[in-house]
Amino acid sequence: MRHKPPLWLRAPSRFAGLGKTQARLLLALALLLVLLSFQALFLPPLIASGGASNAAAGDGDLLLYESIVSGLHAGGDYYSVAADLLRSGNYPLRPFVTFRLPTLAVVQASLPPFLAGSLMIAIAAAAGVVWLNRLRAEALGSAPALLVAAVMLAGGLIAFVQTSLWAFHEFWAAPLIALSLGLRRPGSWVSAAAIGLMAVLIRETALVYLVVMAVFAWTEGERREALGWGAAIGLFGVALTFHAIAVAGITTPFDPASGGWSGLHGFGLFVRSITLATALQAIPLSIAAPLVALALFGWLGWRDPLGLRVAATLAGYAVVIATFGRLDTFYWGVMAAPLLLVGLVFVPDSLRDLGVAALDRRRVRVQRIVR
Repeated sequence: MRHKPPLWLRAPSRFAGLGKTQARLLLALALLLVLLSFQALFLPPLIASGGASNAAAGDGDLLLYESIVSGLHAGGDYYSVAADLLRSGNYPLRPFVTFRLPTLAVVQASLPPFLAGSLMIAIAAAAGVVWLNRLRAEALGSAPALLVAAVMLAGGLIAFVQTSLWAFHEFWAAPLIALSLGLRRPGSWVSAAAIGLMAVLIRETALVYLVVMAVFAWTEGERREALGWGAAIGLFGVALTFHAIAVAGITTPFDPASGGWSGLHGFGLFVRSITLATALQAIPLSIAAPLVALALFGWLGWRDPLGLRVAATLAGYAVVIATFGRLDTFYWGVMAAPLLLVGLVFVPDSLRDLGVAALDRRRVRVQRIVR
């Protein structure tokens, strides 16, 4: 099948030229994601006791993290300060993952608050610039497409200019992941892996990204790169082990334990989390929900290996939030916020190419020539 000229991408989408059956299956997948996204309309009210709600933080977790940084700035020990504040706030202290890794708090305690907030904005801005340049050079073939991509990037990064949220770990790890993805190129991955390691040492859920990158590198035959990502995972494992030992030394069997992370609220919680972490919060949820689904699907359409890496990373967070997220941990969606909306740029070409392939009615004629 001959490819139709792209609508506004530099090259046809990944779906151009697919067989009829494959195209119809992928269209069915897109429709399924859209239908599942409407589950967000029927979720119970989200609990804003902590985390980010409507791009603003609740009083609970944010105050906790700010107080930990203040305690360190006053000369306290991280684990003692954190344990005391968790107990006074009636937070669970077991298992050890209820304590954040000390990385971010230690760094923030050594910086003036205004500088910490400025650094958070700088990381997000760097991620935006890297991605805009990359999309302009490799994906988008027109000025209107680039403008839409810039708007989508801004819509995904808007939460990261709120310096009042500087104490939230997700607001540092998420732009670091986006920056790492934008810097990674075939044969050039060291800086990307180093930034990915920084992200996971700030927020443990960045491990999803490291695993995705290691798997893709291995399946693409990039053994050295796969080992590099594996080494980052290993270093994180070592840090997490020491963290667990330190927490065990400061807690007791009488400390409250977490109720668990098996919310099972489905794809709708991921959708709702994204809308609250991006500019989509400004439009009705009934419109925002299918846009989230289409944006996730759109990343599959970019005919570049990076598109699949981004799609797999976002899908990984969708699965984690849908399975383990609770109504009071919906701010986990921040981890997928910086890049998800950009997927909408790839939707027009992707759906057009899938539609053309799905409706292809050409018949193959076999003609026998008798001599």
